[in-house]
Amino acid sequence: MSDNKQLPDWIYNINLESKGITRKLADGINTRIFVGENTMLSVVKIESNSSGNIHSHVEEQWGFLIEGECIRIQGDEEFKAKAGDFWHTPSGVSHGIRTESVGAVVLDIFSPPRAEYKNAGEGFGQAQKD
Repeated sequence: MSDNKQLPDWIYNINLESKGITRKLADGINTRIFVGENTMLSVVKIESNSSGNIHSHVEEQWGFLIEGECIRIQGDEEFKAKAGDFWHTPSGVSHGIRTESVGAVVLDIFSPPRAEYKNAGEGFGQAQKD
């Protein structure tokens, strides 16, 4: 049996920050991205009192709030999410996220993978600001 010090290339750990493509999405919002052939995972850490741009993109997206709290914005609605909540964002739908006094960790899942997220960098890539 293997321990976390010697993970095989195909095993990942959400707390092990040495794997993944790093990207700063906005002030206080950073992610590590894992790219597959047909899907992409993004482990997003959001500091308290942070917010991302309202935007849309062609890729379908699911989000799962692993820990903390956030305000999920989608279309004209806002929802105060707690750990365990998850959501679906179809292609082209405006969305965003913000935190208040408590930060959050969100797992985003994209299909197909977002081309601009295959490289380290900053910002939301080619997403349309709404």
